[in-house]
Amino acid sequence: MSEPMRAPKGTFDTLPPDSAQFLAVRDTLTAPLRRAGYGYIETPTFEDTAVFSRGVGESTDVVSKEMYTFTDRGGRSLTLRPELTAGLMRSFIEHRLYAGALPVKLWAVGSAFRYERPQAGRYRHFTQVDCEALGVDDPALDAEVVALAVQGFRDLGLRDFELQLTSLGDATCRPQYRELLVDFLAKLDLDSDTRRRAEINPLRVLDDKRPEVQAQLDDAPLMVDHLSDSTKAHYDAVREHLTDLGVAWTEAPRLVRGLDYYTKTTFELVHSGLGSQSAIGGGGRYDGLSASLGGPDLSGIGYAVGVDRTLLAVQAEGLDIATSAGVQAFVVPLGAEAKRLAVKLVGQLREAGVSADTVYGDRGLKGAMKAADRSGASHAVVLGDRDLAEGVAQLRDLRSHEQVAVPLGELFERVRATVGA
Repeated sequence: MSEPMRAPKGTFDTLPPDSAQFLAVRDTLTAPLRRAGYGYIETPTFEDTAVFSRGVGESTDVVSKEMYTFTDRGGRSLTLRPELTAGLMRSFIEHRLYAGALPVKLWAVGSAFRYERPQAGRYRHFTQVDCEALGVDDPALDAEVVALAVQGFRDLGLRDFELQLTSLGDATCRPQYRELLVDFLAKLDLDSDTRRRAEINPLRVLDDKRPEVQAQLDDAPLMVDHLSDSTKAHYDAVREHLTDLGVAWTEAPRLVRGLDYYTKTTFELVHSGLGSQSAIGGGGRYDGLSASLGGPDLSGIGYAVGVDRTLLAVQAEGLDIATSAGVQAFVVPLGAEAKRLAVKLVGQLREAGVSADTVYGDRGLKGAMKAADRSGASHAVVLGDRDLAEGVAQLRDLRSHEQVAVPLGELFERVRATVGA
């Protein structure tokens, strides 16, 4: 036999029964977006490389070190998406969604890919829930987006998370601040790669996690201290709306997200139970992203939340996420005649909206009942030769182990009524 195939390094499979929790987290995180009227969008898993190099930023680690880029058979450079926002903005521009009513409110969920060192809670493929509100620059909209991210965590029952918030300014104040930061960084002892990064986007240096770099940044000028009057007023209004919405935050003046397109409102959600890799989501406003991708000069704000990392946070807090049983009724046939009736009954129940299953293969009563227990069903229907001869089936409550005989003519309606109660 040849060696069995394995998933690529840094990836993983999400398998039942654990996948039920994954789905519960995903659906809980997206529920606030659906309630708020955001529309679902799905874009390709890969895009032209320029979507990310121009949108995310050449100076970011994501673009310079972590993207899965390849040349297809037509000689085109394509990249597996390292995040979802740039691709959604490309779709917004291509399909002229900006020509309709604004803001355009969108949500998506899907896999993203980054080549980085695998470690606990950080893999080379991951799943994100993404929220975007495009076309309007309004601090009330910023607050709505932030609050929706927080609401998803609240709905999961999470308590040990923190919202970190700042403003990264805009084109009216960033150039002056950039000069101050460049002058400050020029005096530091930095390696050549960091020097190059400082020339392209000096804010990226503030995001450097190496202790030897961070130790030199204590006196670095902060963007939030150099906001223009208009951006300060915008940030003040965002915080007022968040207060009105009952959302608490921590001021994080050194917060720099890992993507170049952020302006004004910028935020991150961190969880105390995840160690050094504490971020479970984040986002912000990106006023120049549309124009950088060839679209109109329109504003946008959004966020991404890691489903996998949020699940780790749920587990760290020991939360019991309620998930509906995969199966409500399990039919156990004993014999060929019973098998035909079981298959028919399962089909009828499924058609009526009841989740149902039966045993396949040659199994005796003991093995079939084990399968019924594993299915998570609340009730089992046992069809034996003697029962069929008497025109009945046994309806067994798998929790109380109580069992009653039900006439075959009433079986479908009785099971539907019982498991649906």
